Amino acid sequence: MPQIESMLLANHAEAHDGLLYLMGAGFSDVRQVVPFGQPPPPFHFGIGLSVLVGWNETNVRHHIVITLEPEDGGAVLLSAEADLEVGRPPGSVEGGDQRAVLAMTGEVQFAAPGGYRLLALLGNQRRSASFRVHHEVPPTA
Repeated sequence: MPQIESMLLANHAEAHDGLLYLMGAGFSDVRQVVPFGQPPPPFHFGIGLSVLVGWNETNVRHHIVITLEPEDGGAVLLSAEADLEVGRPPGSVEGGDQRAVLAMTGEVQFAAPGGYRLLALLGNQRRSASFRVHHEVPPTA
């Protein structure tokens, strides 16, 4: 079964030519300025995934599900699904793993401060990354 090698939260993520480009990756806290009586602003973020696919799992479609939810089990804020299929490039060493990188960007509105969790499911494998959202009042003049 393919293996989620790494999953990182970032301010921005892109995947090009088999490489993963992350900006502002690895955060554990999101700090948002929320004026009194106003809704929190949307938060732009990225997700970077690296998946190792074994030799015998190449040329087979694998389904990935990613969700973003409050740690207390509240409603899912974001859900995305993708299919991943990795082939064997010419000249591959027999038996070698293939690495695939995936990137996703989006915006979400965190209605309340607190703990949140990003989950990735690939077959029977589960990977998670937790972070905290802080709503701060703007300084007064």
